[in-house]
Amino acid sequence: MIPTNENKETNIARKKYWKTNLKYLGALLSIWFLCSFGAGILFRDTLNEIRIGGFKLGFWFAQQGAIYIFTILIIAYIFLMNKLDKKYDVEDDN
Repeated sequence: MIPTNENKETNIARKKYWKTNLKYLGALLSIWFLCSFGAGILFRDTLNEIRIGGFKLGFWFAQQGAIYIFTILIIAYIFLMNKLDKKYDVEDDN
């Protein structure tokens, strides 16, 4: 079967869509890593000099802050993917 121009355009659009999706994932996972591992473990001693509500900031990030950041990252991913889906005219199969 010989590919048509439409198939080529569709394949190019799919590759751009997937590449953009991977960029979003890379950025969000980097933030996730810095907040969970970085703030909770690597930079804990430095952050513990700052207090929030009586608790050391390093401890707070390890126990509470990471959960808030994760929730924000999930919402950001949903927003970004909905925007990307509209851009490339991708619909859910509901």
